[in-house]
Amino acid sequence: MLDEAALGALFTPAEQHTPEQASRVALDDTLIAEVQAADVLVLGVPMYKLRRAGAVEELDRCDCPCRPSHFRYTENGPEGLLKGKKVYVALARGGRHRNTPADSQVPFLKTVLGFLGMSDVHFIYAEGLSMGPEAAEQGFAEAEAELDAAFA
Repeated sequence: MLDEAALGALFTPAEQHTPEQASRVALDDTLIAEVQAADVLVLGVPMYKLRRAGAVEELDRCDCPCRPSHFRYTENGPEGLLKGKKVYVALARGGRHRNTPADSQVPFLKTVLGFLGMSDVHFIYAEGLSMGPEAAEQGFAEAEAELDAAFA
């Protein structure tokens, strides 16, 4: 999680790190290396009470690569350095929020992933899961059809 301790570690010069700060930066570097090494990323993103889930809100694996050493500013604006990755985002929602103002997840994820250089992003929606058995069945069927289309 990007908290005060993490920020302190990330903004302290390496030669001045405490052992705790060095450990925290090493963890970030390990997570960044995992993302850099991956050809495909799969994110599971539930929606709780019309909000992004805690893991997405914190976006630990994106807070790490958003460090200045992992993107650069050019005359055309920021350029993410995590290019050439395919990203699948599985969205689980109790209601139906796709393409509505209540959908805070997709615009946020498009922005962050795009900032990092990832533009090949596929969203798979499982919606209506709390609207009764028929709606849930329909939501899972729609998600399965989207998965089939994404991997066709």
